[in-house]
Amino acid sequence: MILSLQVSTTSQLAYPSHLTSPSHPSLPLAAQTQQVILRSALKTYAHASATQQYRHFTAIVSALDNYIPYLVALSSGLDGKTVNGEEVDVVLRQEIECEWNSVLAATNAVAWPRKGGRGKKGRVKLKGVDAEVVMVLTTLATLHRLLAREQLRGIFTAGNAFPEPDARTNAIAGATRALLTANGIHMYLTKSCASLSPTGAAGERIEMHPPELSAGAQNGLAELSMAEATLLAVLKDDPYPAVVMQTRDQNDKEWMVKAPEIPKVRAHLFARLCIAAGEHAGRAEALLSSSHLGGDTMKVDEDIVDYSRNLRRTARAKAGRFFGIDKELGGETGTAIAWLRGAKRELEFGTAGSQDGKGWARKWGKVKKGLEEKMEDRKIEKGGEWGTDAGRIEEGRVVEMLEKKWVKMNDRINIQSIPPFESLLASMPSGREIHSSPTYVAQELETDVLERLRAPPDAENARALAKDDDSSEDEAQVDGLPGTFPSGVASGSAGNEYY
Repeated sequence: MILSLQVSTTSQLAYPSHLTSPSHPSLPLAAQTQQVILRSALKTYAHASATQQYRHFTAIVSALDNYIPYLVALSSGLDGKTVNGEEVDVVLRQEIECEWNSVLAATNAVAWPRKGGRGKKGRVKLKGVDAEVVMVLTTLATLHRLLAREQLRGIFTAGNAFPEPDARTNAIAGATRALLTANGIHMYLTKSCASLSPTGAAGERIEMHPPELSAGAQNGLAELSMAEATLLAVLKDDPYPAVVMQTRDQNDKEWMVKAPEIPKVRAHLFARLCIAAGEHAGRAEALLSSSHLGGDTMKVDEDIVDYSRNLRRTARAKAGRFFGIDKELGGETGTAIAWLRGAKRELEFGTAGSQDGKGWARKWGKVKKGLEEKMEDRKIEKGGEWGTDAGRIEEGRVVEMLEKKWVKMNDRINIQSIPPFESLLASMPSGREIHSSPTYVAQELETDVLERLRAPPDAENARALAKDDDSSEDEAQVDGLPGTFPSGVASGSAGNEYY
């Protein structure tokens, strides 16, 4: 239940051609060197298979951490600010134009044709060092989000329903730290984008800019990561999803020895945490909607907005389930069943006591739901983009398991009346926060590094960087037929070279 985003790729920037530093002459060239290293790491990641891309996360994060201090030094020098207490003078020769893939923009907002028909998100031209800073930090936040997903992959794999308690706790704790780091970066960018003007050097207004440069989109991503981190705090002590996964695991043999043990949980506390997560997800959905980003911003991909909406539904359904567990522990089975049916309504699943879906429509709803569950299971097993429903299907399984068990108990033993769930949903209390947004501070260059940058630039290194261009990357992004060369061009049509 962590949003999966693609990692952006970028083009090469010739900083020495656009910037000069009288106080630190080697700064533009050093920044270009770090940018080339980052670009190479991003290209390696983009060319790797989907199941092997996670192996490159650490290398990209390292390249970003090394590049950001130089980028901050250039931005501070242009704005007349000091760097680590030292004055850095940077003069703009020509407006910088950087190109990045927008991972938040809708596919039809920025796409280029590809062989095979289907469009792919292309690059957007952006002007200014500040735009480069925003895109680089957004990429860093995306990497922390993907690292959190990788930590949780073992927990959500069907064959790993019950990992060791220490391994489960460590995985959730690591994923929570990564999500909070991403939250801090997005909050930092929210303030930065608020003062970012989408205009060029001569004052001409850019027609459209990607959502990454919008304060509303960055704030929406910050709210989304906080909602996910809050739900992870509940997942750490929530035994019911693991029990459902164990009952559905064909290789599990523990049921022959004993039934799964379900310890008592702090149900009311967990319910309020889930309500807080739902509030964060609701704000994220509103902020990421195109109507809140302004007319000059590209529309956010609808899949991201749908994920935020599903996360809000899942969080409120979890809250209803925990309120039901609290009532069941107190002996009020009828009210507990009503809470479960309210949770199913939040998930937009049909309830047993409602009139929604009769005849063939109800049967087709069950078939469709079963197909969605099987598709999600296959994604997890094959290492695909699991969790795109924000945990909605998984929570539905837990609710159905508890409802079946409690209805059976109520029919045979308690025989309590089941009140309508609409009034219960309307009486939900306010949420309770468990995390606070960390403060992100962009790293600055050390004093000894600034001292070395006072030397004149290396001419040989500058010539080597100037030879690098985007031709190889542009060719690699063309899809070829299976069995052909990676560039998609047959050897017979490549030219007159003979090997």
